[in-house]
Amino acid sequence: MSASISRSPLDEQRFNLRVARSSRVALADLPDMMDYCQREQIQLLVARCSVDEIDTVHALEVAGFLLMDTLIYYARDLSIEIPANTGSSVIRPAQAGDEEAVAQIAAQAFRGYISHYHADPRLERTVCDEIYVDWAVRSFYREAANELLVAEDNHQVLGFISLKILSLEEVDGPLFAVIPDAQGQGVGRALMTAALHWSRQQGAQRMLISTQVTNRASQTVWMRLGFSPHQAYYTFHKWFMDQA
Repeated sequence: MSASISRSPLDEQRFNLRVARSSRVALADLPDMMDYCQREQIQLLVARCSVDEIDTVHALEVAGFLLMDTLIYYARDLSIEIPANTGSSVIRPAQAGDEEAVAQIAAQAFRGYISHYHADPRLERTVCDEIYVDWAVRSFYREAANELLVAEDNHQVLGFISLKILSLEEVDGPLFAVIPDAQGQGVGRALMTAALHWSRQQGAQRMLISTQVTNRASQTVWMRLGFSPHQAYYTFHKWFMDQA
């Protein structure tokens, strides 16, 4: 698949830079991608390619791209039986009054989280943290997701998962977090179980979810619920000029 490249308005606003993103880069895409960045006077390019594209990886390295993270996707066949939620948490759609709790959970769960943003020393740390809070709030308002499920116990929101319909066949869970004090207590499992049921109710055949390859705790939960590794991508950053 040919790479798609475009300006990234959210990143440009966050970092006060000219930023572009390119997804699923292949070796043949590199000349056009570099020409685009020159034309648009891009300062930072975020490029993602499959871990299977070794020739592309080597070409990106030669061109001065730096590896920032490895993103691994898991998939779950929704035709297979989905367990019921046996935990103490009540899972429900986020509703009026939940916004502050969702934002606070994102702020705590993703502070210093080693994403491709945090892995780049040229990007401001506090801004990198705020990206996840903004993403969570936009998911709460169903701007960045079709649904946001929260886990509640004793009238306290402990975690959330955003859900995005990719197609008639697939649902993605792009943002998933549990407040640190409640981790290891089954909250994440309850959220994932509810997300699987919601995805099936939409008529989807498969649910996808992704994380950094170093996030072993989440991957353990997913595999216990029947998810299996599906595909993986490297995320590279390329700086073309000094920051303004």
